[in-house]
Amino acid sequence: MSAIFRGLSVSLLLTTYTIINKEGREVANALMTIEPYWNKGYWVFDDASAGLDKEPFVRGIPDMIDDLVKDIPNADQGFRLVFSAQPFPGHQRYLTRVREELDGWWYQVEDGSSEGWLCPALFKYFKVAPEKIYVMAEPASAKIQSPQSEEIAKIQARLEKLEKQVIRLQIENEYLRKSI
Repeated sequence: MSAIFRGLSVSLLLTTYTIINKEGREVANALMTIEPYWNKGYWVFDDASAGLDKEPFVRGIPDMIDDLVKDIPNADQGFRLVFSAQPFPGHQRYLTRVREELDGWWYQVEDGSSEGWLCPALFKYFKVAPEKIYVMAEPASAKIQSPQSEEIAKIQARLEKLEKQVIRLQIENEYLRKSI
């Protein structure tokens, strides 16, 4: 999960719906989405609505993010991180709250293999530190470019240059016809 929080360029999407649990009580479920990215040696994210700019993930969280995004091509350029205090379909992992420190909270990966500290920015998304945080990482399609898309962009640029040359030649041809 270490790669989950590195360089976060955040677009926050908040989707709220109601779930009825086994006891028949309503449980609010909010899915939040940010887009972390790698910047100057850190996973960071931006969220203008929360007043955050290049907010870094530190103290164990970068390793968790690295593990979470290991199969996402170009994750360092940005990926989508969906998270919630409630389980949701497709979540890949969950973190369990361990202890408070310096106004933030330490969380442990579900298998107990690592811990990471979430700074007070956590409270921009949760009123209180949740017992568990469920996460899912996926490609941020707008930020990921394959070799084919790079080649297409080069071809499009070349085509634009050729179109300009054709227009120039048509103008010159028209001028020559009028001069004869």
